[in-house]
Amino acid sequence: MSDDLLGRRTEGEQLDRLLTQARSGAGQVLVLRGEAGIGKTALLDHVSARAAGFRVTRAAGVEAESAFPYAGLHQLCVPFLDRLDKLPAPQREALGTAFGMAAGPRPTRFMVGLAVLTLLAEVADEQPLVCLVDDAQWLDSMSSAVLGFVARRLLAERIALVFVLREGNDYLDGLPELFVRGLDDADARALLESVIKGPVDGRVRDRIVAEARGNPLALLELPREVADGLDPGPLTSRIEQSFVRQIEPLPLDTRLLLLTAAAEPLGDATLLWRAAGLLGLGADPAAAAVGTGLIEFGARVQFRHPLVRSAVYRSASTVDRQRVHRALADVTDAAIDPDRRAWHRAQATTSPDEEVAGDLENTASRAQARGGLLAAAAFLEQAAVLTPEPGRRADRELAAARAKRDAGALDASLRLLSAVEAGPPDERRSAEIEHLRGHIAFDQRRVAEAAPLLFSAARRLTSFDPDLARETHLEALSAAIWAGSPLADAARTAPPERTPPCALDLVLRALTSRITDGYAASVPHMTRALDEVRAVKVGAEDISRLPWLFGNRAGGIIASEMWDFETRRAFAQQQVRLARDAGALVQLQFALNFLADNELLAGEPAAAQALIEEDQRISEVTGTPPVSYAVLLQAAFRGEDLASSVGAQALADGQGRLATIADWTSSILHNGLGRHDLARDAALRVPDSLVYTCLVTSELAEAASRTGDAALVAQALERSAAWVDTGWSLGIKARLRGLNGDAAGFRESIDHFAGTGLRTELARAHLLYGEWLRREGQRVDARDHLRTAHEMLTACGMPTFADRAWRELQATGETARKRTAEPTDELTAQEYQIARLAREGYSNPEIGTRLFISPRTVEWHLRKVFGKLGVTSRRQLRDAAF
Repeated sequence: MSDDLLGRRTEGEQLDRLLTQARSGAGQVLVLRGEAGIGKTALLDHVSARAAGFRVTRAAGVEAESAFPYAGLHQLCVPFLDRLDKLPAPQREALGTAFGMAAGPRPTRFMVGLAVLTLLAEVADEQPLVCLVDDAQWLDSMSSAVLGFVARRLLAERIALVFVLREGNDYLDGLPELFVRGLDDADARALLESVIKGPVDGRVRDRIVAEARGNPLALLELPREVADGLDPGPLTSRIEQSFVRQIEPLPLDTRLLLLTAAAEPLGDATLLWRAAGLLGLGADPAAAAVGTGLIEFGARVQFRHPLVRSAVYRSASTVDRQRVHRALADVTDAAIDPDRRAWHRAQATTSPDEEVAGDLENTASRAQARGGLLAAAAFLEQAAVLTPEPGRRADRELAAARAKRDAGALDASLRLLSAVEAGPPDERRSAEIEHLRGHIAFDQRRVAEAAPLLFSAARRLTSFDPDLARETHLEALSAAIWAGSPLADAARTAPPERTPPCALDLVLRALTSRITDGYAASVPHMTRALDEVRAVKVGAEDISRLPWLFGNRAGGIIASEMWDFETRRAFAQQQVRLARDAGALVQLQFALNFLADNELLAGEPAAAQALIEEDQRISEVTGTPPVSYAVLLQAAFRGEDLASSVGAQALADGQGRLATIADWTSSILHNGLGRHDLARDAALRVPDSLVYTCLVTSELAEAASRTGDAALVAQALERSAAWVDTGWSLGIKARLRGLNGDAAGFRESIDHFAGTGLRTELARAHLLYGEWLRREGQRVDARDHLRTAHEMLTACGMPTFADRAWRELQATGETARKRTAEPTDELTAQEYQIARLAREGYSNPEIGTRLFISPRTVEWHLRKVFGKLGVTSRRQLRDAAF
């Protein structure tokens, strides 16, 4: 870094290293944090000056621009939009729609993020790239979210991304950062000497240095206060007041021109001069402004510092602000930029005006179509304030609350709903408020509160929107299931179904029958519902239907009740694929856990770990908590007691189903550890529950058989008689017969599970049979099954069960060396996931799209995979063991 930036050698050296590493292909990110005027922008300028051989692109947040979705991101990407055609179609469509260049389905911020990552990587393939973002605290939320997403994925790109922040930005938290501190006394005095003209009393000089606390902008501005004395107060406010004092003596027309420039966030000189003409400003109002050094007029209008803009705008009267915004609205083309025109009109309006409110509502619709949910909510709130008719105002507030909920701003949505409820009475709107409150309660994991709200909303919506009422009732049932609430009475109140029934109707009918009529009576309904859901063709636009179509709230529950592992796993895979395609990250978290649960049962611990880690990565990016229920089964298989603490907290939080899952996995844990009395007790705590009543049956029988509770084993066998016959259920039934004393059941259990994808159950079947044979004195036969069990259980990531097999082997006289798990030859979870997708034939861009990383990063990971597995090509990867 050049030595001419006073007192910044350390910062300069760190930024030099950042450029060197980015040039070599190791993507770099740095957030420069510090108070206003501390010199952060000067550091950006020096990065730009030192970036020889790099292409440089810059953007800056502007406070007045923060209402417009993707405004900051567009600044950064606009030099590269001629490359949009090189992006994969879904990414091209998402980014084009976000930037208003094309009409398409509402893009998610994560698909836009992937598109931006791919676009920047495409540029960096030709020439290393530096992206500089100033005043990131004022970026719009969508730009912040996307750039935070990109910043966390610059692993193998020739890209350096540097942000400047004055205050916090949640989307950038956790990124590498450098706190820019004030200059030391010697450097501060040197800077002060460079700007003071003429002699200054030493005491005054010392006070300026002390008051400035090493802030370079303060050192440049505070000397102007010397004549009036140095006032106490926050430093930023005093610097701003220094600028105000420089503005106050200017002619009125000059001050109005400065105010117009401050109110026009784009820095568009053409718009500025048109507005100046409309305001009737004098012949050359800019001359005096330029003379102050506070502003530059060119193709773009630029203030010397963001504090100058805020000083100009805040010091102006309300009447002058409205006058300026009215002029800017009048010169903004409604056909080319209707949103900015509507915003200026709103800033110029103080009394209710339906025309202006309608324009803002249209702006909100366009923002929502581009994926800017928080922006849409803000425009709708502003529209509501300007709406004369109380009922229409409440409708717009409700729409704003929905947008906030969809954007994840749950508490803000609830606060707004209180304002909606203060509006004029309206039965439909009241039902919709209750519906939204139920959704938010579910989102916040307050499922016990969600269920009654959703049931009530479903009843009230029936006369207005029967289809929405049925869907709401299904959501309510799901909430009640997860709360562990009594279901029978609620299930009977389902709204009438359509004729002919659709998939939703059949799923609702199946669950209702299962809850109210019992297992056997519901089998025909569950069979038909599964057939219908399998046949449904859905796309990413149907993301809101995924929980009841494929997820572990409805469709997945029915597949489990029908002991259909293949369909259960296929539903989970489809839910993950669709959620990824839509970029619906919260839905994806639930889908990842459902699929991880299936992968664990299938004996694929590395695949499950990759999915669990993805849930955690999404949580870090979005701020939503990880779903994490799959980790309970994973921990039980590993012999780790996570269930006790999770179950206790779940009960305290009213999450009955999570507590049930904890008890089920606790029974697995203790069976693995040989603590069969604890396994029995945990299994007995599982209440009569959809899915888990079935799943816990074999755990209870195994534990009871070892504790001498023959009656419990017999009850378990009796319970299984009603189950439909599939490879999964037949394997469990045969196991139960074996535990009841019919040795042939153990052999049949192995045969049934061998025809399924349930490797964990097959391994346990070998273990149980081997243990029985050993107890019967058939040591040679026992060894074969116990060796198989030990190898399979080790590979399945079930060390405590594998230890059980090893102890039994030793009891037969086995002397072979004990094997330990060597999962995927040291592949990380993400490497394993990439290797599997590559083996399945997906290209690097396709893998990147699925995992939200760039193709170059995929290639970087694959090189490591090839080295670890000792292969040199994708063809060889197909035959590699991992």
